[in-house]
Amino acid sequence: MSRRHAAVKREVLPDAKFGNMVLTKFMNNLMLDGRKAAAERIVYGALDRVETKLKRAPIEVFEEALENIKPAVEVRSRRVGGATYQVPVEVRTERREALAIRWLIKASRTRNENTMEERLAAELMDAINSRGSAVKKREDTHKMADANKAFSHYRW
Repeated sequence: MSRRHAAVKREVLPDAKFGNMVLTKFMNNLMLDGRKAAAERIVYGALDRVETKLKRAPIEVFEEALENIKPAVEVRSRRVGGATYQVPVEVRTERREALAIRWLIKASRTRNENTMEERLAAELMDAINSRGSAVKKREDTHKMADANKAFSHYRW
């Protein structure tokens, strides 16, 4: 990684249906082998399923689910005199969003429903109710940070 200057953050365009930038980032992360149309179809289909089941605005549901998944603290490895400590640190806003998106997609892919659309819809509904693998991942991250708070003075 170059130390000269930070990488330039590229802005993504808002998605076609809802005009939401976070949803575009989500689709880009979900996309495999450059198949954006397939990713859009999966996401919009899942949001439609969620809308019919919960009778709420799909974008509102998506944002609430992501909010329930976003971690506040995480542990970073810090080497001090031959020992490596897991030091709890607060998570930057951009990284919180990126982690939540990544965890939601991973949790959806490991579910047992038939299509990815069904898996994503089910995981979103679980995330709204603070259940599911993605929310569990956040809870585990918080527990680990809490368990290692004795090393928080090594924060840099």
